[in-house]
Amino acid sequence: MEKNKLHILVVDDDNRIRELIKEYLSENNYIVSTAENALEANEKLSHFQFDLLVLDVMMPGKTGFDLTKEIKKYSDLPIILLTAKGEVENRIKGLEIGADDYLGKPFEPKELLLRIKNIVNKNKKINLKDINQIGEAKIDLNKMNIKLKNKEFKINNTEKKVLLEMLSNPGKTYSRISMGKIANITQERSIDVLITRLRQKIELDPKNPKYLQTIRGSGYVLWIK
Repeated sequence: MEKNKLHILVVDDDNRIRELIKEYLSENNYIVSTAENALEANEKLSHFQFDLLVLDVMMPGKTGFDLTKEIKKYSDLPIILLTAKGEVENRIKGLEIGADDYLGKPFEPKELLLRIKNIVNKNKKINLKDINQIGEAKIDLNKMNIKLKNKEFKINNTEKKVLLEMLSNPGKTYSRISMGKIANITQERSIDVLITRLRQKIELDPKNPKYLQTIRGSGYVLWIK
């Protein structure tokens, strides 16, 4: 395998789409492997190290949602979900279970390429810190986890970006628009889901947050006490 080239796994039961993505990404200097279902994907994930996963949601047998849940339990591998265009609930569900981005079908290969580059570039810019403390929650951005009492939660790349930004600027209020830009999310509902998910990992009482608060009419703020 060529050094310094990113290795991407494309999982889709449609052979035409798999080959189209593989050809286009290969032409743009990526190493691309493919799988036609979750079973084959897991086999390749166990033998090779990948930098990013492009995953179709609707596949026979185990779905893309199922596979995303499995992967995010043990890895921070970036995942882009391919969803049916217009299925908002599917996109929200994907973000809820830890996907880093989504793309509606049909799509232009160039848009997929841009989303891949966006994830890669943002990850490069993230400077990991030591363990951060918010109340009783211990956040380790290196290990991508949060320990709260006797529980341990995994965080994905999107959550990491938001936490890094807010930890660097405690007390700063972020509007929904700015929060969406940080997380690369456009749907307001998806931003709400992201904040709810983070509260569940850092707050003792997520329904009455003490640290990650909503400022009515303004946005969100993180207090470190």
